[in-house]
Amino acid sequence: MTSLTVNAGSVWQGGLRKRTFMAVVGLLTVALFVSACSSGPTGDTVAGMSSTYTSSDKTVSEYAPADRGEPVEFEGTTDTGIVVSNEDYAGQVLVVNFWYAACGPCRAEAPDLRELHEEYQDKGVKFLGVNVYDEPETALAFARKYGITYPSVIDKDDGDVRLAFAGHAPPSAVPTTLVLDKAGRVAARFVGQIQAPSSLAAIIRKLTEEA
Repeated sequence: MTSLTVNAGSVWQGGLRKRTFMAVVGLLTVALFVSACSSGPTGDTVAGMSSTYTSSDKTVSEYAPADRGEPVEFEGTTDTGIVVSNEDYAGQVLVVNFWYAACGPCRAEAPDLRELHEEYQDKGVKFLGVNVYDEPETALAFARKYGITYPSVIDKDDGDVRLAFAGHAPPSAVPTTLVLDKAGRVAARFVGQIQAPSSLAAIIRKLTEEA
């Protein structure tokens, strides 16, 4: 009986946590449309991680292997209806970009992300978008316009992927780009529009060379 009580409580707490998270996301999404996009530093810290390097404006953080925390587990459905999860990217470097179509900085950085994806897709590096606001049709239209061929998870309704990355990518900071190492741990974070694609490329190369 005690075990059943504990398990039920855990389920209730998990559901409450998700409902609370989605309520916050809803409020922040409204704020995003009022203020367009957040492309500057957020000033927040990464939960459970200490920064090996953080830029002076706090928009770029890079973490040594010992500081990367636990692997991130996630699952979502892409704009083409395919279910993907962290298991699909096991053993590969993964670049995760949080975005939506009406976000100006998201549009500005899209060509750079496309070029980096094309350069590294055959070198053990995968890219995955997480669309936080749009329907699949809008996300696909954006991909066609900018020539993006990697998939995007549609996360507007349940917010499961945002919840999985909540300690690393605040839902109010769009765009945010995370780079996961081969073990699925967050190794770097770019808050706001990526101003120097060469910096992201350097981190990608470094992670592909890690054992």
